[in-house]
Amino acid sequence: MSGSRKYNHVSYLWDDTIAASMVGDEVALLVYRSNLLGADLRLTNYGGGNTSCKAIAKDPLTGKDVEVMWVKGSGGDLGTMKRNGLAALYVDRLRSLQNIYRGIEHEDEMVELFNHCIFDLQSKAPSIDTPLHGLLPFKHIDHLHPDAAIAIAASKEGKKITQELFEGKIGWVDWQRPGFDLGLKLKECLEKNPEIKGIMLGSHGLFTWGDTAYESYVNTLEIIEKCAAFINQKIKEKEKVFNGAKIKSLSQTERKSQAALLAPVLRGLASSHQKMIGHFTDDERVLEFINSNDLDRLAPLGTSCPDHFLRTKISPLVLGSKPDEGIENIKAIKEKITPLFESYRKMYADYYNTCKHPNSPALRDPNPVVILYPGIGMFTFAKDKQTARVAAEFYINAINVMKGAEAISSYTALPRQEAFNIEYWLLEEAKLQRMPKPKTLSGRVALVTGSGGGIGKAIAKKFAYEGACVVISDNNTDRLNEAKEEFIQLFGKDQVIAVSMDVTKVATIEKAFLESSLAFGGVDIIVNNAGISISKSIEEHGTDDWDLLYDILVKGQFLVTQKGIEIMRKQEFGGDVLNIVSKNALVSGPNNAGYGSAKAAQLHLARLNAAELGKDKIRVNVINPDAVIAGSNIWSGGWAEGRAKAYGIKVEELPAFYASRTLLGEVILPEDIANACFAYVSGLLNKSTGNVMNVDGGVAAAFVR
Repeated sequence: MSGSRKYNHVSYLWDDTIAASMVGDEVALLVYRSNLLGADLRLTNYGGGNTSCKAIAKDPLTGKDVEVMWVKGSGGDLGTMKRNGLAALYVDRLRSLQNIYRGIEHEDEMVELFNHCIFDLQSKAPSIDTPLHGLLPFKHIDHLHPDAAIAIAASKEGKKITQELFEGKIGWVDWQRPGFDLGLKLKECLEKNPEIKGIMLGSHGLFTWGDTAYESYVNTLEIIEKCAAFINQKIKEKEKVFNGAKIKSLSQTERKSQAALLAPVLRGLASSHQKMIGHFTDDERVLEFINSNDLDRLAPLGTSCPDHFLRTKISPLVLGSKPDEGIENIKAIKEKITPLFESYRKMYADYYNTCKHPNSPALRDPNPVVILYPGIGMFTFAKDKQTARVAAEFYINAINVMKGAEAISSYTALPRQEAFNIEYWLLEEAKLQRMPKPKTLSGRVALVTGSGGGIGKAIAKKFAYEGACVVISDNNTDRLNEAKEEFIQLFGKDQVIAVSMDVTKVATIEKAFLESSLAFGGVDIIVNNAGISISKSIEEHGTDDWDLLYDILVKGQFLVTQKGIEIMRKQEFGGDVLNIVSKNALVSGPNNAGYGSAKAAQLHLARLNAAELGKDKIRVNVINPDAVIAGSNIWSGGWAEGRAKAYGIKVEELPAFYASRTLLGEVILPEDIANACFAYVSGLLNKSTGNVMNVDGGVAAAFVR
C-alpha cells in the first residue's frame, strides 16, 4: 500500500500490517490515522486539530444506508483519541443546515442545531469545527496546526507564499473565527479551485484531505514537509535568527538552580486568584528566543493560532531582571517582579475592557500563564500540571511559528479584538463551564517523606486521588522506584515525581525541594513520615541506636520542615506541615527508651513549630498512629520481634494483640492515617494548628487531655 517514504521534517508512522487489520472499518482507520498525527507534536498540539471520515452506515430507524461523518469530538486529543472520542452525524442533515443559516451574526446558534444531526446517541459533543469537515465532500479530512504551516499562515505575505510554494495547489482562506460561516468559506474556496489538495487558513492552520485514510495521511505529511523544508532553508539563509543573541544563557546547572529559587515566588504571584501549579523548561528553542534581540518586539504581539493563545493567554510576561543579578536575594527580586505582575494584570484588564461585548463572560484570572526569564528559561502556571505543561508546549509552538514567519517574511499576530472574540467566545465559556469541578486538593503540591511504602505511600496516594501533585521520596531506591511506577500508572506522569531522600542529609533534602520547585513551582504540604524503630531494653540500647533514632526522627523532621518553609514563605499563601509521630510519644512502654523519647521530641517540636509559623499561615499538626503493621518497612527491621518479646507473645499475634488493647478493637491500616492527614489539609481545618490527632483505635493512656 505505502511503499517506502522518507521525510526530514515530519514522522512517517503508518504501518501497513496494522492498517490491513482495519480494512473495511473506516472509523477504525480514522482513529488510527488520528493517533499517528497526534503522536508528532510538529503536526499538531495536545488537544488541537481535528480529523474526520465519511462512510456509509445503516440508519437505526429506517434500516437504509446513509452517509455518516465521524469527527473528533469537542475537547478531545488526536494522539490519545479512541472511538468513543468521536462525534457521529448524518451528513445530509448537517449540510441541510445551510438552508436555515441566518448569517455570520447568528452562527453561534448553529452549534445547538448540530444535535439534530446526531447519528450515534453515544457521540461526544460535536466541536465548533464540525461544519468545516461536513461541508467539504472528501471522505477523509485532516485539520491540523503544524508549526511550519502556521508560520506561513501567520506571515505578512502568507497568501502569496502559499500560492507560489504550492503553485496554486493549496487554497487560501483569510482569518475567520471557526464556525459555520468558515465552513462555507472553505466550501466556496474548493468550488472556485476544484484541483486544490488542501487549504491554508490565515493565522490558523491547515486543511488537507484524501479519498482514503492513507491518502489523507500522506497528503497531510507531504504538504507539511514542503512547508517545513521551505522555512528551514530560509532560516539557514538568514544571518541571524531573531536578530541575534542579546544575552547568553547561564549553564544548565545554574539555570536549574536559579529557576528553582525563583519558581515559588512566581507561583505565589501567579496564584493571586487561585492556586496554580507550575512547569519549567529551558528547552533550546525557548532559550534562543528569550535571549534574542527580537524578544521585546515579538513577545508582546502574542500568538496567532487560536489554539495557542487559548492556552497561553494573549501574551507572556517577560521578566526584565538579568540572570546574574543575585536572585538569592529574594526580597529584592520580589520588589522587582511584583510591579511586573501588577502591570500585566492591568494590561489584561485593559484588553478585556476595551474588547468586551455587552454579553461577554466576566473577566477571568488576569495573571500571566507564560513567564519568560531571559538567560534562564520559561515558566508556565495553570490549574494543574498537565495544563501548565501543555501551555509550555503551545508556547514553544508559537516560538517556532514566529521563527519561521520572520525567516520568510514578517510575523503577524491576530488583532486584539479577534483574539478576544475567541478567548471570551460564549461557546468557549460554555465549554469551560462543562469541565469537571476541581478536586479538593487540586492546585496543591505535597511532599511526603518515606513514601516508598506503608503509611507514607498511602498518604501520597490519598493526596493524589484528591487532586494534589505529589513528591514521593524514600532512601530505599527499590521501594521508591516501585512506588513511582505504580503512581504513574494510577495518576499519569504529570502528577508525581520521585526523589531519593535521606532526611538526615541536608543535600538530599535540598535536592528534593529543588525538584519539587522545578516540577510543580513549589510545595504546599509537607508530611514528615520517614521513620525507624528500635526496641531494646535500656541496658541493651547502644549510643549508635540512640543517635540513629534521633537523627532520623527528630533531626530529620526539623531539617525537612526548615527547608520546606523557606519555599512556603516565598509563595506567601501559607501551607501545612504534618508530622506522623506515634502514640509512644505519650505512653510509657517497655523496651522503648530511645524510640519513645524521640517520638516525644517530635511531638513537642511540632508544637514549637506551630507556635512559630502561625504568623506565616503555616499550620503544623500531628497524627499519632499506633501499630500500623501493613506495608510498613519498620516492621521488617526487627521491631516486630522486639515488641513481641516485650509483650511476651509471638510476632504473628501482634495485630490481634494491638487491636484487642484498643477501645474500638480495631486494626489500624495505612489508609486510616492517610484519611487523617487529608482531614487536616482538606480545607475543613484551616483554622487549626498545633493539634494532635490520635489514630490508634482508642488507647486511653495516649489521650492528650
